[in-house]
Amino acid sequence: MEKINPEELEDHEVKHSGGTDIPARVILFDDEWHTFEQVTEQIIIAIKCNLQQAESLTWMVHSKGKALVYKGDMGECLKVSEILEEIDLGTRVEY
Repeated sequence: MEKINPEELEDHEVKHSGGTDIPARVILFDDEWHTFEQVTEQIIIAIKCNLQQAESLTWMVHSKGKALVYKGDMGECLKVSEILEEIDLGTRVEY
């Protein structure tokens, strides 16, 4: 699992882990019905980051309309996306 540093969000390069797993990333989209707190809490659950990191990612999603919130192997990205979507957040997994 590779946690995303909010300062590096503009760099969308996916790094290979050296194994046979497919590298991927999770994009989270802004919406008009979830609160800042709901999104922040769900990010913490999904990527197991601290409050400050989650708030930075939530702010990025809010201000830019979307943000890269996680990158890792495809299986982990699908799990993260599934957790974010538990509260109907919009995500996309890219490889």
